[in-house]
Order: sequence, then C-alpha cells, then structure tokens
Amino acid sequence: MEEIRFWSRIMKEHAFFLTLGFTADDTELIQEAKEYIVIFERIEEQIADYNEKTDPEVIRRLNIQVYQAAASIWAYKRKILGLILHCKIGGNNFPLLVDHISREAAYFANRLKDLNEGKLQPLADAIVKENVFFLKIMADHSKFIGHLLDPSERKLVDQAQEFSHDFDQLLYQAIDLDSMRPQSETKPLLGQFLDQNRVSVVSLRDFKKTARELIEECRIKSIIHPLLADHVFREADHFLTIIDAFDAHLTADKML
Repeated sequence: MEEIRFWSRIMKEHAFFLTLGFTADDTELIQEAKEYIVIFERIEEQIADYNEKTDPEVIRRLNIQVYQAAASIWAYKRKILGLILHCKIGGNNFPLLVDHISREAAYFANRLKDLNEGKLQPLADAIVKENVFFLKIMADHSKFIGHLLDPSERKLVDQAQEFSHDFDQLLYQAIDLDSMRPQSETKPLLGQFLDQNRVSVVSLRDFKKTARELIEECRIKSIIHPLLADHVFREADHFLTIIDAFDAHLTADKML
C-alpha cells in the first residue's frame, strides 16, 4: 500500500508537470494529462482508508486497477517522447525528462505486477537492480536542477553539476557490479555498495531540501516549480528508505 500511495502521487505530479511544458496548441495532450491527474487522485482517495487489515483480495484487485493506470500513463509518456524526438511538438519538456518519468511509470507498473504475482527477487539481485534504477534517477534529477536554475545562480549550478557527475560515476560502478554477478554477490561488496550510495544520496537529499526551501521563499532565481522541488526531494528520501531496508535485510541474511 505504501508503494501505491507513494507512486500514485508521483504519477499524478508527472502529469501536472507535463502540462506546464506543453505549448498552448497542445490542447489534446494537455487534456490527456489532466485526465491522468484525475485518475491518480481517485486512486489516492480510494486507498486512503486501506491498511494492513484490508482484505488481501481487495488489495489484489486494486493492484490490477492501479497497474492498468500505470501502464497507460507509461504509454502516454512514450507517445509524448516520440512526438518531441520527431519534432512534432515543441514546448519545454526535455526529452530526457519525459524518458525519466516514463521509466518511473514502468518501474511502478512492474512493481505492482510482481507484488500481485507474489514474485520476490533474491536479495542480492534486488539490491543491485534497485540501485541501478534509482542512481540513474538521482543523476537525472541533478541534471534537471542544473538546467532549470537561472544561469546566474552559478554556485548552485556548479553544485548540481557536481552531483550529476557523482551519480553518473556511482551508476557506472553499479552497472559494473551488476555485470560481475553472481560472483559479486557477497555481503562485503554489497554492504560497501549500499554504504557508498547512502552517503551520496543523503548529500543530494539535503541539497534538494535546501533548494526547495530557497525556491518556496523566493530566495533564488530559477524556473523550478515549488512542487517539482518537493517532488525530487521526496524521491531521494524514498531511495534512502530503500537503501536502509536493504542494509537491514543484508545484515540479517546469513546466506550471502
């Protein structure tokens, strides 16, 4: 249920951000985005009263419904990406941003599918795969922040670029670790992998928190919507929760 709550809000906000990047001529795409806002708002309302006592069959049916919504918004985002790359539409939605949010929709849909089918990846596989996914997300965020800050905010732009480089390097390391599996699936290597990533994610999370506060107080120059600043902060915080959960499981697991 926490996965649905978190990602449904993220999907709703993605649809809103896309509307901000379209031109006034893109009326059909804007209307589609608004329909997705309504869809995910209804999902949020529907699950507000659900808890651990809710009938598992009710949750299973909800998962199917939400999966369909996630798969649908993924297809919508890929359609937009195609229109942008073929120069059929203009606007201010970066192609990388549209690809980024479509990857998150695919992740959400796949998580729901696996949960409904009772599929759980082996711990070592899950640690590497989840970190590869989220490190790419964090690297993208850093690039978006750097491009959406006003160029005159030189210090903050430099910081965003440094985070972009840091997370690119962490991503490459994660891909190398993935390539070396299963031989790389040892507790010392995976523990160090999580510790190293945690340090960088904490730094980025804190940077995003500061940026969010500065944007909300109108103390810096940027074209970053306050909700977008909060959005990327929440995703970094979510990644930290995942890292901590993996670390706890890794410590308890005697098989590695």
